[in-house]
Amino acid sequence: MYVNIEVMKLSNAVTSCCSGLLTGHLKNDDAIILAAMFRVLGEPARLQMLSLIAAQPNQEVCACELVEPLGLSQPTISHHLKVMYEAGLLEKERRGTWIYYRIVPKQLELLRKVLS
Repeated sequence: MYVNIEVMKLSNAVTSCCSGLLTGHLKNDDAIILAAMFRVLGEPARLQMLSLIAAQPNQEVCACELVEPLGLSQPTISHHLKVMYEAGLLEKERRGTWIYYRIVPKQLELLRKVLS
């Protein structure tokens, strides 16, 4: 998923009582993709998981490491990680029997940019 967001700039002064509109607004397709990512993060457990992963030095965790701090079962953790992976927020890598998840930096930066 790639969303192109241009830097927002104030338009030229308008000779009316209202201030100018911002340019560079989101296109409909981009807004749909971003809304899906924000819906995924609307679940508190997923937001906590993303925060925990982001707080790690290499922004990576094994799925098993999230069970204790979140107090959720392994199947529940795996489900939430799968949803975030499918939304393009996380990448995964199998190492033996364990799966390690890491944040997709480009997607995290995109979310930051949209919110700023």
